[in-house]
Amino acid sequence: MEYARHCGMLRRPALESAVARALARSRAVVLVGPRQSGKTTLARRFVAADSPHYFDLENPLDLARLDEPVTTLSRLQGLVAIDEVQRRPGLFPALRTLIDRSDRAGQYLLLGSASPALLRQAGESLLGRIEVIEVTGFDLAEICPPGRPWDGRRADALWLRGGFPPAYLAADDSDSLAWRRQALASHVEVDLPQLGIGIAPPAMMRFWRMLAHVHGNIWSAADPARSLGVSEPTVRRYLDALTHTLMVRQLQPWHANLGKRQVKSPKVYFRDSGLLHALLDVASLPELLAHPRCGASWEGFALEQVLRLAKPAEAYFWATHQGAELDLLMFQGERRVGVEFKRSDAPAVTKSMRIAIDDLRLDELYIVYPGEHRFALGDGIEAVPVWAMLPGG
Repeated sequence: MEYARHCGMLRRPALESAVARALARSRAVVLVGPRQSGKTTLARRFVAADSPHYFDLENPLDLARLDEPVTTLSRLQGLVAIDEVQRRPGLFPALRTLIDRSDRAGQYLLLGSASPALLRQAGESLLGRIEVIEVTGFDLAEICPPGRPWDGRRADALWLRGGFPPAYLAADDSDSLAWRRQALASHVEVDLPQLGIGIAPPAMMRFWRMLAHVHGNIWSAADPARSLGVSEPTVRRYLDALTHTLMVRQLQPWHANLGKRQVKSPKVYFRDSGLLHALLDVASLPELLAHPRCGASWEGFALEQVLRLAKPAEAYFWATHQGAELDLLMFQGERRVGVEFKRSDAPAVTKSMRIAIDDLRLDELYIVYPGEHRFALGDGIEAVPVWAMLPGG
């Protein structure tokens, strides 16, 4: 398959480097992310799967090896990897004991599905002793690495299929869609209950489908609560569950002291465009381009790429009840950077953008669009294609 041959199973040098740097300064590093996002493959770059230093807690034998964790782990020198760490909730206090022993040189690479419980356990027991790294699907920099010619077909495949490795690397679009549909079902039927999130799978799946149709919109609990026949707090709990497990992003609003009525509810985006398309029953690129939610889908895809590549210290959107808005406001040190996403061949500066520049005191405004060239549109305003978000672009 072309994508698989191109990537050689897609090494992830930026992530590998981030983990190596974290291990160079910390005794414990936690990799969190959805199932099948690549955490295990990444960890095995550091600890071989057949090593006695590798524990997969979905394997009953490895789970049994950690019945007495202090005794077992204290015998191991060097880096120890523990996969599916959330399956052994009592492990974190034991790790704290081992880490705090001044005579031990052991390090720990912990892998788990992101959940409130996992992060709370790690934070409470290993406060000041760990670093947390998110591992999500492939991004543009990984499928179109710097130094290679830009290939729009790969970017379109990433947009259509999403970044989960089994979805992006599938033999064809049909196989990719089948995997994504199964992943959605597994998340609500298996993953959420295992993470201690007690929501009935049929209700969560109905909610998830409703959410697909408001992707990129300002969140309101009223309509989904009414459609599902539940309270608004219950619907917010559903949304929070998908947010905590890194399936959904709630982009918070920025409030400036302007004397204007500003929007106070978050915007909701699917973090993986492939899962969004599976819920919208979009099977191919031509179907996606003809779909009424195409523009919203592309906006969410491009926004996720910008956030992953730019890694801003803080990120928000901004909107007023008078109609002015900005898709993304990023704080990079002292700089305020605005980003608008326009699926248009010829993006133009709008009145809303000029209001955002003045009211938010933006240092720069970029209009990200799916074209081939970057060009200035005014003082401090530039149209940039998707590829320009890559390092060196």
